[in-house]
Amino acid sequence: MPDYELHGVSYAGTTTADWDAPRQHDFDTDDLSTIDDHFLLSATGFPPEDFGDLQLPVVGPDGDLNLHALETAYAGGHSVEAVEGIDDQTVGQAKGILQSLAEREFDHHIG
Repeated sequence: MPDYELHGVSYAGTTTADWDAPRQHDFDTDDLSTIDDHFLLSATGFPPEDFGDLQLPVVGPDGDLNLHALETAYAGGHSVEAVEGIDDQTVGQAKGILQSLAEREFDHHIG
């Protein structure tokens, strides 16, 4: 079972645009230590060993924190709760980060 690690994300702005989870080729770099700033969770730590280790994207390749990404990561089929093998403590911590970002950056309550 992976030992998932959380970390903060980096973003330049915010958006409420439609959201599609980014794929590796969507980024202008192959540097995983740069790409991982767009994701909250990794199965192999930060920087990750592989792009596929990254979970819960909330910042688009354009550098904007996305409200719909926060909502998607919080609940539903692609949420933190859907991550296979994640422990309850990490789920709770991730949800706290997601909620905090939504409230601080969008004045929006998720959950």
